[in-house]
Amino acid sequence: MAQTNNQKNAAQQDVNELRQIRFDKLKELQDAGNDPFVITKYDVSHHSTDIKENFDSLEGKTVTVAGRLMSKRVMGKASFCNIQDLKGSIQSYVARDCIGEEEYKAFKKMDIGDIVGLKGEVFKTKTGEISLHATELVLLSKSLQILPEKFHGLTNTDTRYRQRYIDLIMNAESKQTFINRSKIISTIRRYLDSQGFMEVETPMLVPNAGGAAARPFETHFNALDEDVKLRISLELYLKRLIVGGMERVYEIGRVFRNEGLDTRHNPEFTLMELYQAYTDYHGMMDLTENLYRFVAQEVLGTTKITYNGIEMDLGKPFERITMLDAVKKYSGVDFNEIETLEQARAVAKEHHVEYEERHKKGDILNLFFEEFVEEHLVQPTFVMDHPIEISPLTKKKPENPDYVERFEFFMNGWEMANAYSELNDPIDQRERFKAQEELLAQGDEEANHTDEDFLYALELGMPPTGGIGFGIDRMVMLLTDSPAIRDVLLFPTMKPLSD
Repeated sequence: MAQTNNQKNAAQQDVNELRQIRFDKLKELQDAGNDPFVITKYDVSHHSTDIKENFDSLEGKTVTVAGRLMSKRVMGKASFCNIQDLKGSIQSYVARDCIGEEEYKAFKKMDIGDIVGLKGEVFKTKTGEISLHATELVLLSKSLQILPEKFHGLTNTDTRYRQRYIDLIMNAESKQTFINRSKIISTIRRYLDSQGFMEVETPMLVPNAGGAAARPFETHFNALDEDVKLRISLELYLKRLIVGGMERVYEIGRVFRNEGLDTRHNPEFTLMELYQAYTDYHGMMDLTENLYRFVAQEVLGTTKITYNGIEMDLGKPFERITMLDAVKKYSGVDFNEIETLEQARAVAKEHHVEYEERHKKGDILNLFFEEFVEEHLVQPTFVMDHPIEISPLTKKKPENPDYVERFEFFMNGWEMANAYSELNDPIDQRERFKAQEELLAQGDEEANHTDEDFLYALELGMPPTGGIGFGIDRMVMLLTDSPAIRDVLLFPTMKPLSD
């Protein structure tokens, strides 16, 4: 261990010495009147990939690029370097006779990581590599830190998550993931806009955090001397807009749930919810299927995606199965034949499914689903008709009021979306809130409080409505084959470093 610490100390000393050299170079530049930090702009005509893709039309023409100096091979009077920009990287041939003696001396003093602007003529080397023949090279910003070793990239996951900017510099795959994330979200917007939906914004700080089973973060609003919460859902405010006559609305925004961290959960994440008047949960199934298919085709160019080596086909009709049938299929237990809570508890004990005293028959059915079914739902699947006990905001099935018109959308064994035929009966909704208050009193921190303003809105009248919530981060994980939610969040929540 002592030897390891000595090695770490020696490595840190080397880094400190290299950093000091960079600070000395900066001071030398500033003393000579060449401070790079006073430069305010540089006109860029092309990105690296654009030049490579359009070589036939650009060959022999002069272009300007800008980016980070990632490699440099000095060979006397001529050198090669590599410039990395948003879209990729491109090689440049830098010769003293072309850029001038003083400029070439300045180039040789540049460090890996410096930001540079380069003007040059597009050509192809003898080995066939598309490159630039530099006629101008300008230092635009001095890097005072040492990048990780180039050829091994940045492999420490903790550093990748804490210092995402380094990850984006060193790992092209990571940068592409976030480029694709942006494309996925913009494609979702394009699809919904084409279907007549209007994007809206609703409050993040709320007096009553409802719409989901989750524990909220709490804070205090000093100006009004009022305790408020960060929203856990977008639902209740979007439904208010349906009441107000906005027939198709959606919001993509951050929500906050005071829960743990794992590969699929971050306390701050991106949720999309949409609500459409005059349709039901079947309409939401059709919308979900069409939306996922459209996004995959537009962003990836295919409806077949591969996650962790498993292929999932979004081009085929998605399977639809009730929760009762799914539990019967994978556990062998038919809850249609279970009439009482005592029977449900007995079958739970028989199958080693743990439950709490507060759990009712419907809760136990859901526990069976989580225990025996979820992992099997790899291909796109709608699981329909949940028990009323776990669905406080959903319309009952007219022919069987113990269940509701709700579905959860699954892929890869994950819940990807949750949708309802929305409950629009204010009397029934008040009773559901009352049941939630009882759960709160029994210690369930994820139960909802009664929202009187929302009930008042329902009493004005809400049309029959279908609604759905999509986990954007999980969608991005699947479409980018990313193993953890932290890989698709630019700045995930991290445990503080110990002193």
